[in-house]
Amino acid sequence: MLQIVPSIFAADFTRLGEQIRCVEDAGVTQIHVDIMDGHFVPNFTMGTPITESIRRVTNVQLDHHLMIEDPDTYAPIFIKAGADCISVHYEVCRNLDRTLHMIQDEGAKAGVVINPATPTSLLENVLDIVDFVLVMSVNPGYGGQQFIPNALNKVRHLARTRVERKLDFAIEIDGGVGPENIADIARAGVDWAVAGSSVFHAADPARAVREMRQAAEEALSVKV
Repeated sequence: MLQIVPSIFAADFTRLGEQIRCVEDAGVTQIHVDIMDGHFVPNFTMGTPITESIRRVTNVQLDHHLMIEDPDTYAPIFIKAGADCISVHYEVCRNLDRTLHMIQDEGAKAGVVINPATPTSLLENVLDIVDFVLVMSVNPGYGGQQFIPNALNKVRHLARTRVERKLDFAIEIDGGVGPENIADIARAGVDWAVAGSSVFHAADPARAVREMRQAAEEALSVKV
């Protein structure tokens, strides 16, 4: 079943604990946390104190997306602060195999992220290592961008490869996810759909989560 994974990048930080509890009430089991360093992407966001604060108010899985140039140094620090999943960008990892194993050895699930211009074929040699693959459906760095449809072709390719090679990694998508495309996202084979603005900018974030989850379930129940 597809999981809706709210991204706190779009949350109201003056009410962060309240907003997290709100989506928890909707059955959310995972929260997405975007970490940006102002170098790999043109924006700067949260450090470990935010992760530690979130960890104190929730027991849900914390999915950390490291949009940074030095994930080898900072991944263990975020894991110690409370991260359960760490995803790193293919585009910055010189020794991706080693980085993924290091994350797992530190006690977290390891994911690899690909930007819109990066083909899935470049991941062939790590798909048997990763716990999940994150397909960016916008260019990373800012919220509220428009969904890039080609991301679904990447998802379909990963889903086929997973079956053909009998692998069990999860497929995640991030960027421009909302009620208008969640059905297509579910049908393509996504397991985790990160949603920021469409959840936390809604009048009722919990209702937004439930409605997207229902739309995904209905899409998957239709035989094509």
